[in-house]
Amino acid sequence: MKLKITLISAILGGCLCSAQQRADLEFEPPIMSQAYAENKGPIVGIDEAHENYHTANGRYSAFAKLLRRDGYQIERLQKRFSAETLDGIDIVVIANPINKRNQKNWTLPTPSAFSKKEIHVLHDWVENGGSLLLIADHMPFPGGAGDLASSFGIHFSNGFAYPGNKVKGQRDIFRFGKGLKKNVITQGRNEDERVTRVTTFTGSAFKPPKEATPLLIFGDGSISLEPHKAWDFTKDTPGLKIDGWCQGAIMEIGKGRLAIFGEAAMFTAQISSKGNQRMGMSSPEAPQNYQFLLNTMHWLSSLL
Repeated sequence: MKLKITLISAILGGCLCSAQQRADLEFEPPIMSQAYAENKGPIVGIDEAHENYHTANGRYSAFAKLLRRDGYQIERLQKRFSAETLDGIDIVVIANPINKRNQKNWTLPTPSAFSKKEIHVLHDWVENGGSLLLIADHMPFPGGAGDLASSFGIHFSNGFAYPGNKVKGQRDIFRFGKGLKKNVITQGRNEDERVTRVTTFTGSAFKPPKEATPLLIFGDGSISLEPHKAWDFTKDTPGLKIDGWCQGAIMEIGKGRLAIFGEAAMFTAQISSKGNQRMGMSSPEAPQNYQFLLNTMHWLSSLL
């Protein structure tokens, strides 16, 4: 009980409310080796048809800007998934989809944001060579993305993931030997693209299938708190042990590729309206996050 109360205190102490943030559009980190000529790269469709909390013109505007600077073409997907809406798209990005029931009501239940037909269509699209970046933050977003993730053999905890080595008041930092695994994503294409640490900002955890390649792994003593209502923690809030679970992983699906993450703010760049505190890729605590995102996109583009 004492441990759970300590975890709750640390999570609330490190929380920066998204509603008090604006996009940091001045964030322009150096791209040492642009992947594609301007507007000549793969077409990236960012989902906006499922009540998404992060969209190309909203909380993921800095995400979209960074990709454009690397040569990718950005499209906004504003219709439900079908063979027609996916036609011509190389990479689909789904960030924090949610069912309409939970749009303004972050309490259980949290049903799927996608119809069974959409899940079938999207799964087939990946199997046949498409690339998918799926991101589901803390509760209630794993509920919205859970059925889609399950179609790929991935099980989300619909909660708030808390690393066992968490330091109160600090962000969640994954380093080599502490949750960050050396792999094709951390290596990049050259020395300039090497990544040795990744910072996240309170998200969820998932259990990937054995054929997946883990990127960010929770260590001993990690727990997912699963409240009935988002951010409403008490001493009775259920907790799930997530030792060995992931907050990032990649896997090949047939001819296609899937990258999945349990945290969305790590790929944003935002500024709080109070105190001008930076969060996401522009945070001083996350100097390599932007390169980690670019490397992930390069893998999805088969450059890695």
